[in-house]
Amino acid sequence: MRTRLSALAILLAVASPALAQQDAASCAALRDTVLSAAHVRTARVVEAEGLPAYCEVRATALPAINIEVRLPLEGWNGKYYQAGCGGFCGILGRADASGGWVNAMRPGLERGYATATSDSGHHGLSVVDAGWAHNNPHAERDWGWRSIGETNRVAQALIGTFYGSTSEQAIFQGCSTGGRMAHVAAQRYPEMFDGIISGAPAMDYTGLVATKMAFLVQANTAPDGSQILGPDEAKLIGDAIYEQCDGVDGAEDGFIADPRTCEVDYSGLGLTNQQMDTLMKWREGPRNAAGEQLYPGGIPEGSEPFWWLWLTGNAEGGGKLVPAFVTNFGRYMAFAADPGPEWSPLDFDMEADPARLAMMAQVYNGDSPDLSAFREAGGKMIVWHGWADSIVTPYKTVDWYEKAAEAAGGEDVLKENVALFMVPGVDHCGILPGPDGINAASLDPMSPLEAWLNEGTAPASIMAE
Repeated sequence: MRTRLSALAILLAVASPALAQQDAASCAALRDTVLSAAHVRTARVVEAEGLPAYCEVRATALPAINIEVRLPLEGWNGKYYQAGCGGFCGILGRADASGGWVNAMRPGLERGYATATSDSGHHGLSVVDAGWAHNNPHAERDWGWRSIGETNRVAQALIGTFYGSTSEQAIFQGCSTGGRMAHVAAQRYPEMFDGIISGAPAMDYTGLVATKMAFLVQANTAPDGSQILGPDEAKLIGDAIYEQCDGVDGAEDGFIADPRTCEVDYSGLGLTNQQMDTLMKWREGPRNAAGEQLYPGGIPEGSEPFWWLWLTGNAEGGGKLVPAFVTNFGRYMAFAADPGPEWSPLDFDMEADPARLAMMAQVYNGDSPDLSAFREAGGKMIVWHGWADSIVTPYKTVDWYEKAAEAAGGEDVLKENVALFMVPGVDHCGILPGPDGINAASLDPMSPLEAWLNEGTAPASIMAE
């Protein structure tokens, strides 16, 4: 069993033999647990349909990281499962409300793990609300990295108090921002987690949410402020993509196996020159005036059915989350000195502003290809990404993996600890159903990770059986 920071944390909790009993009384008694730089707020037994009865503990790690820990009353497998959060987070346990597994504690709890998650250090009205970060470097630090370690520390202390020992194995799972957290965990806390699942990782928040998303908004904004590509154009373009590229991989199955192999003739679609210019910019990704690529790749072919949620909106006024994310990130999070509520993505300067993101990149980002400390600790990591992701470009994940392989001394070496799965037809984190209904429910990275950790069997697939 690896030594973790959490092993020290248990020394900070006051435990007694009575608290080791796994029943309602011992759950309630956790309210009196003494923690260093943290306190327990509530502890209660929860019996939820489809889940084992568990002790739900709400705690706060100072100054403001709200944490939820779920401890099975019976059948604890001796292990720990920590979940990330999506967007700018700020809503404790949000992922579990949907019943899915992405960024949720449910997968761990169903398998007997003690589980935990956090709001990453602030309360937000929605996952695109970033007002909490305005001139608040402590909250930005907690969101960037500290909440990962503090959630683990507090959870392990409560686990030790409740069961009488800390966990013998620890797993982290997250997608999008949760995927960023997964990469940050591997780099900042290389011995904390034995296994890590990273989905659609927004590992470079400054490059992705500031530079790339500002570029996408600018490219789709006409001089009069109107939107150039909308939901009608998205469908037109998407239909052409699938007609011309579906069979490139040798099978007409509704999936674009790899958008890099897709070459499309748009000449018969009736798009205006302005619309074509926007489309080509979206495909290429952000560049400066000299034509230098500022972020790896653009929006992949095959992602058009999902554009309404992320890029163009729909006829009912829903979607367009990319403009919302970049607007709030730029106002309150991206720069060392926050420009505030008057800032717009149209204000982002592709020549000067990317360099101004460097300080906050150190706080948020987890895209370093150097996983040497995590690999030396024996950690195993599954990274997955949908090829049809139009908000967190899959090209960045491929680029990171290739650089990580080079840094490790070759892909064969990296594969001993890291497995990458690029999944055709899958939207960002599998939120919306793709061809044949494929979405997050079609995937199961947990089972192969467990087999890798416990049996030494390298993962061959993450598709659910």
